[in-house]
Formats: sequence, C-alpha cells, structure tokens
Amino acid sequence: QVQLVESGGGLVQAGESLRLSCAASGRTFSGSSMGWFRQAPGAEREFVAAIRWNGAGTYYADSVKGRFTISRDNAKNTVYLQMNSLKPEDTAVYYCNYLRPGGSIYNPQAFGSWGQGTQVTVSS
Repeated sequence: QVQLVESGGGLVQAGESLRLSCAASGRTFSGSSMGWFRQAPGAEREFVAAIRWNGAGTYYADSVKGRFTISRDNAKNTVYLQMNSLKPEDTAVYYCNYLRPGGSIYNPQAFGSWGQGTQVTVSS
C-alpha cells in the first residue's frame, strides 16, 4: 500500500518561501512520475507541478512557473516543491501523489489515493 506524507507547509507572508517535502513508501518510487496539486477552500484540486521518474522532465502550472521548482531524490523516496515569491493566491492545501501508468500529469484522477496534504497559508 502506498503511503505519502507531505510536510513543510506553514504560514508565511507574501514574498517569502517554503519548501514542501513528500516522503513516499510502499511502491517503486523511483519508477513513478510524481506530481504536486493544491486545493483551496471551495475550489477544485489543481495541478501545480510534476516531475518524471528520472527527473528529466518537469512541468508547471502557468501560475507558478518561474516561482516554484519541483525536484526529487530517488535515494530518499522524496519529492520536493520549492516555493519562492509566494502570493496570497497560493494559499491552499498541497498534495503530492504518484502518477498511474498511462495517465496525464495534469489530471488529478490519474493519480493514486490522496494523502492528508500540507496547509500553506500566505498572508498579504
């Protein structure tokens, strides 16, 4: 059974940075593309960033491009999301997950079961 534990969220002011971590266990992490999504209150879960199994390809939502960086350490079964220049509109619960084979990185339904996520709150 896959376990995903997100951490690193918190309350920051606009313009500050946070680094989220996602520790995965229970499956072949190194062979899976991983993604970060976020969900604000009353909103749909939306794509933030994704990274291919070998780190060779990274993908970002337009809203975070140039500010967020996704990376992974397969030796530690961990994927990261470095978030810089945070804005109030980045406030949401952030989730990581692994992409099922053949799925689209932009489609949350193409990912596995979701974990608890980590809350990010950006004040203005």
